[in-house]
Amino acid sequence: MPYIKVYIHFVWSTKNRIPYLNTKEIRRKVWNHIFLNAREKEIFVDSVNGYSDHCHCLISLGVNQNIQKIMQLIKGESSYWINKEKIIGNTKFEWQEEYFAVSVSESMIGVVRNYIKNQEEHHGKRTFQEEYEEFISKYGFERFADK
Repeated sequence: MPYIKVYIHFVWSTKNRIPYLNTKEIRRKVWNHIFLNAREKEIFVDSVNGYSDHCHCLISLGVNQNIQKIMQLIKGESSYWINKEKIIGNTKFEWQEEYFAVSVSESMIGVVRNYIKNQEEHHGKRTFQEEYEEFISKYGFERFADK
């Protein structure tokens, strides 16, 4: 049996960055659902949190998992569940197709966990758009940035 320890920090936003997840209660329900649903699919979510228009997940990849499949399972199922359960009312919820996925070294796991945990405080100081622009610049994703 192979032993794999590869952590990925995922970030994705709501469609058109609309703040659908605009209350703590909604966010708590969605993050909890993502965590529990991932567990059922044998996806190890270490941390999940976000703000009104985006989500962060720290995930440890399993031996037969890849980034694209994990995002498809998490984003697709969670948007289906949000709509089915009418978590945001009768408005149709969608995640943006794009996402970021960046590997995290073992020495930085605690820093990333803390960053994800403190999203409420973090976004009291800066918007997701500001974070997004810094992120794409920092990690060399400029070619993917919205123009």
